[in-house]
Amino acid sequence: MPGGGAVRAIRQRIKSVQNTAKVTKAMELVASSKMRRAQTRAFGARPYASQMRAVLAQLSGYAQGAEDSHPLLAVRPVKHFAFIHITADRGLAGGLNANMNRAGATLALEHQPHVERVSVIPVGRKGRDFFRRSGFPRLAEFTALGDYPGFEAVRPIARLVIDDYTSGAIDRVFIGYQQFVNTAIQRPTLRQLLPVAAPEGEDESATEFIFEPSPEALLATLLPRYVEMQIFEALLEASASEQSARMVAMRAATDAADAMVQDLTLTYNKARQEMITGELLDIVGGKAALEQGS
Repeated sequence: MPGGGAVRAIRQRIKSVQNTAKVTKAMELVASSKMRRAQTRAFGARPYASQMRAVLAQLSGYAQGAEDSHPLLAVRPVKHFAFIHITADRGLAGGLNANMNRAGATLALEHQPHVERVSVIPVGRKGRDFFRRSGFPRLAEFTALGDYPGFEAVRPIARLVIDDYTSGAIDRVFIGYQQFVNTAIQRPTLRQLLPVAAPEGEDESATEFIFEPSPEALLATLLPRYVEMQIFEALLEASASEQSARMVAMRAATDAADAMVQDLTLTYNKARQEMITGELLDIVGGKAALEQGS
C-alpha cells in the first residue's frame, strides 16, 4: 500500500511532466512559425537554381574539349577530397543531424582508401562536433549562420573551395545537406560541387540559347555564381528541413508527455484511493478495538 510520500512523489512527477509538455508545445509553435518562412525561402530558390543548372548544361557542351576551359571545369586525378557538411547548430530535431552525420561519414570513408587526404568543411555545430570526434581534418568550420542564412553567409564558403580548387590544393568537392521533401520527410543529399559538371538529368538540347558575350566569357562569370548558388540552395533546404524536423519532434514529445501525464494521473488516483481506503480501515479497526475494550 503506497504511503503519503509515494503519492506526493507521483504528484510532483505529474507536475514536472506537465511543465515539460508546456515547453515542448511552445517549441513546436516556434518551430512551426520558423518552418513556414524557411520553406518559402527554399521553394523560392529552387526555380532560380534549376534554371541556372539548365543554362550550365547548355554551356558545358561548348566548353567540352576547349583548350582554355575554365579552371572550375578541370577534371584531374583526385588526391585531396573535400566535403562541405551542412547540419544544424542545435539539436531537438529528431534524427535529422544523426542521419546527415551518418551519410557524411559514409561518404568520407568511401573516398578515404582511394585518395591521399579527406578533409571536411563543417557548416553547423552538430556536424563540426561529430567530425571533431571522428578525427577527419577540417579545412574550416562555419557555425551560427542563423535560422535564415543570407547569401552573404555563402561567400566565405564558396571562396574557400573555389580558391583551393583553382590552386590545385583540392581536387574534388562534394556538398551534403538535408533536402526538404515535405514536413515529415527530409532526405540526406550528397552532390558533387567541384569540378563543375553538367547536372544529371538536364537535356543539353532541350532549349537553344543565343549567348552574348561568348560562352567562354559567360562561363567565367557564371561558374563562381553557380557554386555560390549551389551552396546557398543547400543552406536553405537544410534550414527548412531543420525547422520541420524540430516541429515534428516537439509535437511527438508533447504527445508523449500528455500520454505520460494520463498514465501518472491514473496511477496517482489508484494510489490515493488505496491510501484513503487504508486510512478508513485503520479508523474502523481502531473504533472496533475501543468498543471491544469497553
